[in-house]
Amino acid sequence: MKVLSAFISSLTLLSLNVVGLSHVQAQSPGFQFQSVPVTVFGNGCPSGNAQTNLQGNTLSVTLPRFQAIALSPKVVSESCNLRIGLNVPKGYRVKPINIRYFGFTNVPQGGSAALRVRLVFQGKDVPNSSNDPNANFPSGFSGGWVKDVGITPDTIDACANPVNSVFGINTNLIARARDVAAGQQTQIRIDRGYRIRFTFTPC
Repeated sequence: MKVLSAFISSLTLLSLNVVGLSHVQAQSPGFQFQSVPVTVFGNGCPSGNAQTNLQGNTLSVTLPRFQAIALSPKVVSESCNLRIGLNVPKGYRVKPINIRYFGFTNVPQGGSAALRVRLVFQGKDVPNSSNDPNANFPSGFSGGWVKDVGITPDTIDACANPVNSVFGINTNLIARARDVAAGQQTQIRIDRGYRIRFTFTPC
């Protein structure tokens, strides 16, 4: 009986330790930027404020619809540039590793469209490790598209002190309808903004 009681007591203690550990893990806060201010500028930026939301390791920057529409026989170029402040608290190394955005393009016969995206981080152009951030849409294209681009910028090192940095997204949408039939239009748009994925590494 003593052996059985000791065994039960050990199981009870182990259970309490596991519950206690789970409780501590549940209470441990995840990484949060101190603030994420966003500045938007450009001739094609939609009206309304950009909204940011960090879920896990992904920062969503949501905009109202950003688009370029060209009626025959015009060419329309719309630009919208974002500057996203990343205020990193002390004790972390932070690095953006992926950006994702999607939209819709409709190009009638005789037209074309183009997507041009330039990324800037800590004052430098960001090299992409996989997939081209840009796209060209030929005559007759109609449908949705997705860009999922791996990137390899420098790391923000906030091990010793908090660091304020800026991630920039410069986007140009070009709709061409020079040789499109009268009354038709070329359209290209980005839907719901951008999703930026990070790695957060405690020092």
